[in-house]
Amino acid sequence: MIGAGSVGTPTTYFLAVEGMKVLCLDPNSSSGQGQNKAAIGGVRATHSDPAKIELGKESLKVFSSWEDDTGDTIGWKKGGYCFPAYRESEEEILKSALPMQKRHGLKIDWVDADGIRETVSGINPENLIGGTLSPDDGQASPLLAAESFAGQAKKSGADFHYREEVVGLDTEGSRIVAVRTTRERYTSDFVVNTAGAKASNVCKMAGVTIPVNPDSHEAGVSAPLKPFLGPLVVDLRPGLEGQTANFYFGQNSEGSIVFCYTPRQIFLGENREPTSEFMPIIARRLTDVIPRFKNLWIRRLWRGLYPMTPDGIPVIDRAPGYDNFLLGIGMCGQGFMLGAGVAKNIANWIAKGRPLLQPEVAATVAANRDFYKAKKEALK
Repeated sequence: MIGAGSVGTPTTYFLAVEGMKVLCLDPNSSSGQGQNKAAIGGVRATHSDPAKIELGKESLKVFSSWEDDTGDTIGWKKGGYCFPAYRESEEEILKSALPMQKRHGLKIDWVDADGIRETVSGINPENLIGGTLSPDDGQASPLLAAESFAGQAKKSGADFHYREEVVGLDTEGSRIVAVRTTRERYTSDFVVNTAGAKASNVCKMAGVTIPVNPDSHEAGVSAPLKPFLGPLVVDLRPGLEGQTANFYFGQNSEGSIVFCYTPRQIFLGENREPTSEFMPIIARRLTDVIPRFKNLWIRRLWRGLYPMTPDGIPVIDRAPGYDNFLLGIGMCGQGFMLGAGVAKNIANWIAKGRPLLQPEVAATVAANRDFYKAKKEALK
């Protein structure tokens, strides 16, 4: 396993549970120290892509039962996701996805404006049309989850080598025969690339070109408040002066408000230094949706990386030309919420010879690229 992050650490766990000998390599000092620790912790199956829905459902099964199954606390909160609509364009997009979402077993419905006001305490009612609510979604702590996945994987016999960077892959025909690091050379029956923002570099070591280019998104967390907000809220509207696309926030299990927005101007590269523009913009967006947030005390801000593919679709597949080189990369900012589901899919593939996703579901990924393009146009 190359990468001990949102996908690699749970994959290591599920493979170890299957009785396989697993080694996970990571250049950082512990699990979850790459993009994982910058996630705000949302976990949802509410997507517009059947493959993501099924992966999200698997993730929810893992997170919602984890404490009962292992005894480890990961800050799980089943509060749901709410997508309020203030414009007809958002209403149309949200409603158009409902039939497909329900066919795939999601518990989700359109709720009128009164229902949204009841669900999201203090939400701005002006021009509020309604929205969707999916109560089975939730939130967890990325750092606690990563530590717990790693700890449970070790209990099942897995090894983690930290501060050990992969520098080369040795190949013979259609197989990876060894992984070379800054310390050692390891042979393996399977190699799994879950290297996040570094995934393209790892692919190139095997002569495979798959573009995963990181861009950065900023986020923050407030001081804890008395619990009042159940769901994580996603506002699909663009921000003032075209500075942002959607933005989202929620109250975690400790009472803090966590928040993030999608910038219109993409920040390409791996620079993770906070910007001066983030707080004024996010403050306007937060207080526009919930006016009483004007009194919110902010504890910390940070920037994290979204490992992006050109079409916004994750790559979960065999690497082209190889039988034993598997990819769980290009999560496009959804690595934490999809990671456990992706991990179960990869583990099932290796241990039982077939992916967890049914072929007809996996085949919808390409078809949904056109949907994403249309959605972006509608939300401008």
